[in-house]
Amino acid sequence: MLGRAPRRDKGFDDQAQAKAPANAPIRPNRRLGDDAVRRMTHAMILLEPIDKLPRAAGAAGFVSRDAEDAIARHLLRPMLFADREIALLAGFDAYGRLAGLESAAGDTTGRCVITPSCWNRLLGQRVATVLMAHNHPSGIARPSDADLRCTQEAGQFLRLLGIDLSDHLIFVESGHFSFRGAGLI
Repeated sequence: MLGRAPRRDKGFDDQAQAKAPANAPIRPNRRLGDDAVRRMTHAMILLEPIDKLPRAAGAAGFVSRDAEDAIARHLLRPMLFADREIALLAGFDAYGRLAGLESAAGDTTGRCVITPSCWNRLLGQRVATVLMAHNHPSGIARPSDADLRCTQEAGQFLRLLGIDLSDHLIFVESGHFSFRGAGLI
C-alpha cells in the first residue's frame, strides 16, 4: 500500500548497522541469532564473480581415467605427452566417423596456437562435428581463462560454418575435464 512504512523483520538492528564500518566482519546479533548469521555468511562465500568458472562446474565436468570413453582413451590420450601442451582437433562426418585429426604443439611459452592452416586442413575434410582436446602438463584439469575464451571463440567460428563443437577435453594424468559435461558448451 502507498503511504505505509516498510515492514521490518525481527532481528533488524538499525543502531548496530549504523555503527559498523563498511568493511567490518559480520558479527552475531542477539536478535538475528548465530545460526542465521552463519547461513548468510555461507551463502555470501558461495558467490563468485561473473565470467569465472564455478567450482561445481569443475567437479561436474571431470571424468576419471577409468571412466573415459573409447575416443578419449584410445584415440586422443595416446597422442598427448606429459611434458608439453599439445592441442588436438578431431573432425567427424555426419555419421560419426573420424574424418580428420590435426594437432598443434605448444610454443616456447607452453601455449598452443591453432593456426588457420590447421583449421583449413580439418575443415577441408567436410566435417560435421569437431572435438577439441589438449593436455595440461601441470596436472590441473581446471580450464584456464584462455581455455574458456578459446572454446567460446571456436564454437562461434564453427557455428558460422554450420559445424557443431561437440566438446573440448582437457587431459591430465588422472582423467580429463569435459566442457560439455560441465555445461560450458
